[in-house]
Amino acid sequence: INPVDAAGIYVPGGREGKTPLVSTVLMCAIPAALAGVHRISMVTPPMKNGAVNPHLLVAAKKAGVKDIYKAGSAWAIAALAYGTETIPKADVIVGPGNIYVTLAKKLVSGDVGIDMLAGPSEILIVADDSAVPAYIAADLLSQAEHDPLSSSILVTTSAEIAKEVSMALEEQLKTLQRKNIAAAALKKYGAILVVPNITTAISIANRVAPEHLELQTRNPFSIIGKIRHAGAVFVGNHTPEPVGDYIAGPNHVLPTAGTARYSSALSVDHFVKKTSLIHYAEAPFKKEAGDIMRLAEVEGLDAHVNSVKIRL
Repeated sequence: INPVDAAGIYVPGGREGKTPLVSTVLMCAIPAALAGVHRISMVTPPMKNGAVNPHLLVAAKKAGVKDIYKAGSAWAIAALAYGTETIPKADVIVGPGNIYVTLAKKLVSGDVGIDMLAGPSEILIVADDSAVPAYIAADLLSQAEHDPLSSSILVTTSAEIAKEVSMALEEQLKTLQRKNIAAAALKKYGAILVVPNITTAISIANRVAPEHLELQTRNPFSIIGKIRHAGAVFVGNHTPEPVGDYIAGPNHVLPTAGTARYSSALSVDHFVKKTSLIHYAEAPFKKEAGDIMRLAEVEGLDAHVNSVKIRL
């Protein structure tokens, strides 16, 4: 098991660096450092004055990142993938971003390794009549404020909860600094679904395979085993999505757009590669040579057969 030589981490900063995701620096850089990556390069959009947000610089220093470049969006991903006069080429690129960052990562995948398709943000909440509408509304908005393309969905067995959440969303939205972004996200990609039972709600959740799945039900632990596809699952009324963003422990860089069906949270594994090591002494080689040659003959590969036969 060996680490990649060079990793590039993308840290969103929002337009003109107004929303520096300090936590993302740690979530990306720490597993890279633990994996033993020799060179970690960080790219992030600068602030309006051309400088990198100082909070990001402190986080980078704490995480051991020394190479920081002022670059954002798709062109930052291209720079990491292919290298420039200033920014060195990376072997793997990780980190969340908006639709441009995510699609850029998808385009360069194969020329360079990527962690996953991470962004825009998503949340799906499964709730029954025991849930607290104000909590649900707050959690839906916690993702809607990220991006106009963020998805916030409630699937509930209670029509009353659905109604109260809708009203709570309107009230809470008024107080947000990023209310225009959140409102646009809710209008395009927000939904409240009323379903007949929890089984149906879980079926929908598994089909969507959301980045963040919250279970705000009377007995949430009884249904965890039925969840098959989600980036991260937040269990109970007092486990809102932001605890996973900042302090709970699991990585907050998670698969989106249904890719949780086959992808996992960012980890040390994304920064290492595993090489097979094979050795045969003469005796075991001769013992298995016949089987090897028979398989090669079935596949019609006579040079393979000869490679074994010549040693007998």
